[in-house]
Amino acid sequence: MMSNMISKFRITDGKGFSLKDFDAGYADGFEKSDAKAVLDDLIEQTFDLQTELYAANKYALLIIFQAMDAAGKDSAIAHTLSGINPQGCQVFSFKQPSTEDYDHDFLWRHYKALPERGRIGIHNRSHYENVLISKVHPELLLNERLPGIDTVKDADHHFWAKRYESIRSFENHLTTNGTVIIKFFLNVSKEEQKERFLERIDDPKKNWKFSSADIEERQRWDDYMHAYEKAIKETATKNCPWYVVPADKKWFTRIAISTIILETLKDLKLKYPTLPKEEKRKLEESKKRLERE
Repeated sequence: MMSNMISKFRITDGKGFSLKDFDAGYADGFEKSDAKAVLDDLIEQTFDLQTELYAANKYALLIIFQAMDAAGKDSAIAHTLSGINPQGCQVFSFKQPSTEDYDHDFLWRHYKALPERGRIGIHNRSHYENVLISKVHPELLLNERLPGIDTVKDADHHFWAKRYESIRSFENHLTTNGTVIIKFFLNVSKEEQKERFLERIDDPKKNWKFSSADIEERQRWDDYMHAYEKAIKETATKNCPWYVVPADKKWFTRIAISTIILETLKDLKLKYPTLPKEEKRKLEESKKRLERE
């Protein structure tokens, strides 16, 4: 069931891709009552493989989360990675670019945040914001002070094609050099987003999560869906697939994410390093000395 679930969500070629083909409420036959036990088992298995990832020191794992507001990115990260050794994991949440960021190319701040070999890096929002929010709000591009982009109209089809190409090249470079990339789009429905917004407004403990700007962005829902669909179409590859994960049921979202991370690590066929003969001899000597104490 798990492998079928992964293939159902994985996009390795954007040809013919449409978000309308993906059900935000899908749960693959799982029940909420079983979710905790299933998730606990997945997290335990992932912890073991994370140790091997760290010890092998051959690959890095970069996990990217993109979604509309209230889709559950923060809680998904907190729950699915709750059993990960924090020494081998790092989380970056990308907000509005700083003045320093704008003084560099759009990939600069993301490159700086990449995980080292042996570690897991989580990017809560990512370089994809530059073909998502900037696509919906092209006036933001003017902050980049790009040659030839003096007005919004200058960002034409060819500009965006080049930007998608830059992202593909960036990710291809990373995978060639040992960084495994998992890209998640948490697919929440507009109806579910409304319910979560209302919950944030009604619950004083969640008021801080809500901003009136969220409502303004909600009015651009169709524009964002088009931007996400286009970004996935243009950047889904065999080596850097997208996973369109149902997000209306948070408990299932966590199961799906954990399953995909676990299976990705399994596919690496990780092994603990084998020590040279001389080091093994020293180990035996150390063991004998300890036993003589």
